[in-house]
Amino acid sequence: MFNAKFGIEIEFTGITRSQAAEVAAQFLNGRIENCRDSYDTKKVHTPDGRAWKFMSDGSIRREVKVNGRRISAEHEYSVELVSPVLTYREDITTLQELVRKLRKAGALTNPSCGIHIHLDGSNHTPRSIKNFINIIASKNDLFYKALQIEPERMRFCKKMDNALVEKINVRKPKTMREFEELWYEGYLESRSRHYHESRYHFLNLHSFFNGNHTVELRGFNSELHAGKIRSYIVLALAINHQALTQKSASARKPQVENEKFAMRTYLNRIGFIGDEFKNCREHLCKHLEGSAAWRFRAA
Repeated sequence: MFNAKFGIEIEFTGITRSQAAEVAAQFLNGRIENCRDSYDTKKVHTPDGRAWKFMSDGSIRREVKVNGRRISAEHEYSVELVSPVLTYREDITTLQELVRKLRKAGALTNPSCGIHIHLDGSNHTPRSIKNFINIIASKNDLFYKALQIEPERMRFCKKMDNALVEKINVRKPKTMREFEELWYEGYLESRSRHYHESRYHFLNLHSFFNGNHTVELRGFNSELHAGKIRSYIVLALAINHQALTQKSASARKPQVENEKFAMRTYLNRIGFIGDEFKNCREHLCKHLEGSAAWRFRAA
């Protein structure tokens, strides 16, 4: 599951875009380019030929900490880190250390900030996209509880549309074109619009059909805790792998009496086994109710 390419967007405030780019350039031995576009993008070009972007985002509530208190800040304090294409084994350590350095420099998050993970869509088929939709639909309630999605972000991260899920499972689209038609059914705006309303769901396929051909997961509050960010990435990669490799998936929501047991059972099934994923399991089960006594056993 760790072979898939991905990208991550991390929203934060507390420092300016220029300050964030300077931190990244020093850590990554990069060169800063001021793009002077509508997002006031600062690109950090690194020796490996990639670019890390620091952009503005109008949804971020801008703050800065002064004498231990958070106060409102200027537009320059709206920062969205957009990574280049990454792979887990090669880049997770670099990403985590960059996050730590930004936090040390004064970066902070608030309930308006989110994390979005983009997964390479090149290997997806109509079957795997259907699986992805059904997996998210069946686990919606558990994921929202586990991830503690902020109410302030709900309009940008809605639960899976039940009507869409039902249509897909009744009509059983066989081609990507049929999937695309179902995804946009009922929307009046042009599907080529970047900020199309359909994108504001936990699972966003607008980026797949009319973007960079990525499957986007938007259900994460922004964090500058490197371990939690790793947990989110591992979860996204594991769900993606499940969708790609499973023959079929049901959208039926199981009855859950013990949330923690249900989540740990699911995580075990999708590969969160062993000490490497101990912290990931803890982060994803922390806010769930139920017994934590059950232990993982390697298959």
